[in-house]
Amino acid sequence: MKVERIDWHSYFMLIAKVASLRSGCNDRKTGAVIVKDHRVLSTGYNGSLPGQPQCTDLGPDYCFRRSQNIEDSNKYNFCPAIHAEANAINQAACFGPAIKGSAIYCTLEPCYVCLKSIVSVGISEIYFELSYDSLNKERDNHWKSEIENTVKIWKQITIPPKFNSLINSLTEVSSRRQFEPTL
Repeated sequence: MKVERIDWHSYFMLIAKVASLRSGCNDRKTGAVIVKDHRVLSTGYNGSLPGQPQCTDLGPDYCFRRSQNIEDSNKYNFCPAIHAEANAINQAACFGPAIKGSAIYCTLEPCYVCLKSIVSVGISEIYFELSYDSLNKERDNHWKSEIENTVKIWKQITIPPKFNSLINSLTEVSSRRQFEPTL
């Protein structure tokens, strides 16, 4: 009997979810992975600039923007976090892999600011797990309609339930021998 392997979309989305575990944001922990030819080029998660305190460092309920009473409509101007997609693009820029023609897997649908960066660097496929629930739908729908025509694929995906046992097995030691050693 053949053992079913996890499909590529689920594999890369799972990597994005693992990247989100490094997030420094208390509100939304997001992750992203840039892929080309079934190879990971770069990962990213949302968090403050390198060397700066993360909101998670300041307590589980701390959010800089909320501490300043900044409304959601102005959040991009005051949140100190760099989004996961932007961090994945920035990491590629720092370490050199060419990302033109690649795909990006995101735990959250990219915001309009990240969409502009994604398109400008030539990423041609966008896969996301959770839709972005913006309070400014008119603005975001405008950007989506403009950008959707510049990418080959824009698709919401989820990891199929049949792979839950694989996901749950991540808490176990992964390299434990399954068969008795041979001589």
